[in-house]
Amino acid sequence: MAANATNSAVGTRSGSFAWLADLAPREKRAFGACIGGWGPDAMDVQMYGFVVPALIATWGLTGRQTVDLQTAALLVSAVGGWLAGFLAVRIGRVRTLQIAILWFAVFTFLSGLAQNYEQLLGARALLGLGFGGEWAAGAVLLGESIRAEHRGKALGMMQAGWAVGWGVATILYAVSFTHLPQETAWRALFMVGILPALFVFFVRRYVEEPPIHLETRSKLEAVGVFAGIAYATMAIAAFLLPETKGKVLAAE
Repeated sequence: MAANATNSAVGTRSGSFAWLADLAPREKRAFGACIGGWGPDAMDVQMYGFVVPALIATWGLTGRQTVDLQTAALLVSAVGGWLAGFLAVRIGRVRTLQIAILWFAVFTFLSGLAQNYEQLLGARALLGLGFGGEWAAGAVLLGESIRAEHRGKALGMMQAGWAVGWGVATILYAVSFTHLPQETAWRALFMVGILPALFVFFVRRYVEEPPIHLETRSKLEAVGVFAGIAYATMAIAAFLLPETKGKVLAAE
């Protein structure tokens, strides 16, 4: 009886991920690109929380300044999401995803080179553009690439990539602050944030634009930029607000 229960549990776990094997190669590559971008995005963003004590010790920052550094990235991420939605229509989902990954990786690296509070604030704010843009481009790419029966599971697993990124940031923090002096460790931690930029080579080579987007873009080119803005807004809403999803996909 216990053996049957164990076998049943194993079968349930394997069944929970069986849909991954059912994905077509094109779907798997798109899924890998999206979750592979979102996890490192989380890693780069979450690094800041670990280095706050070191920043206070190095520059004598106030509590308000440390909060502003984090708030700047989050506020600007809203702008990044909107811009990425617009770019995703004009230049494609895949290319926009590449830009977003490169953007947040570069400005995480530049955060490690900051010489004062003002420079770090600027780097953190600009990082926010890539932070918000990665989710916007990735969510739309995933939604258009994965078939409807697996789309919800794929989007949920993509979001779970945030926790993976957090875990990696924790490990890197432990390693850097264990083996380096505090005044150097926080810079090294930020500089490691450039590594996700290497993932762009995979995206560029192996990930294709969703066919539905290519068809829609050809139609939008005939009606102009304002339709593109409207479509970008609706596409993002479709995968953030479930009640709008069917309407947008039907319109396409």
